[in-house]
Amino acid sequence: MKGNAKNPEPAMPVPGQQSRILIISGLSGSGKTVALRAVEDSGFYCVDNLPVSLIGSLIDQIARRRGVKNIAIGIDIREKEFLGNFNRSLALLRKKFPIDVLYLEADPEVLVRRFKETRRPHPLGGIIEEAIMTEIHALSVLKSNADRVIDTSTLSPHALRRLISSLYAPTSGHMDLAVSLISFGFKYGIPQNIDLLFDVRFLPNPFFVPALKDLDGMDKAVSKFVFSHAVTRQFVEKIRDLLSFLIPQYIQEGKTYISIAFGCTGGKHRSPAIVEKISKYLPGDTIERHIIHRDLS
Repeated sequence: MKGNAKNPEPAMPVPGQQSRILIISGLSGSGKTVALRAVEDSGFYCVDNLPVSLIGSLIDQIARRRGVKNIAIGIDIREKEFLGNFNRSLALLRKKFPIDVLYLEADPEVLVRRFKETRRPHPLGGIIEEAIMTEIHALSVLKSNADRVIDTSTLSPHALRRLISSLYAPTSGHMDLAVSLISFGFKYGIPQNIDLLFDVRFLPNPFFVPALKDLDGMDKAVSKFVFSHAVTRQFVEKIRDLLSFLIPQYIQEGKTYISIAFGCTGGKHRSPAIVEKISKYLPGDTIERHIIHRDLS
């Protein structure tokens, strides 16, 4: 029976502004499965390879369930219906739901190596190198419409998992900004999609101290050595002042997350020690902190 003025039909519940509907896609071998598992562990309801025609009805059904606020949907090259008319499909979905699109990619040579190491065939079949280039072209429209693009070339599965969790894990209480602090080694490549990058290779290096060489920046002895030098303390104070200025500006601009990377030669001593210290100096009680030591085993 349809509702009337006295007994109106209840409105269909849809995710509110605090909800997150995330579409995860990208090149085969770039880490989509790892990303889906990471957000699933963070409380997302996850579905992989869902036809686009069913996305709207799925969200409607899940929205009716109590306690389910975050939904992640995996899409890849096999979902030709979605890719064939991506712009229109996404525009229609965004009229009804708040949607973020995450796109994962990696250098072609890295993808080739990953497929050969796992001995998995490419979803498009044929010669791997040719299939990768075909996929890059086919998914270009999806990449251009993504809200965030992450290059996973230099990320291990564990590092990618930590990064995805830091970006999409639901916050507890009201948070104005999520800040990811990343330590890394330049010798292994610069992290992709970062907002601020600082090179700390000018600081005294514990690597050349025999007693500290085999330790890392999480060790108290290494941290004590790094911060025993006035130049380190001066650098951290200047970064602290800079972030005290920048973070309120980012919040006012409407940013919800930023990534800040600190790099040394190998990502083992100086940059982890700096990240640990900086994390304690981020201004405000509504800042959510995430620490990623990318190159620490």
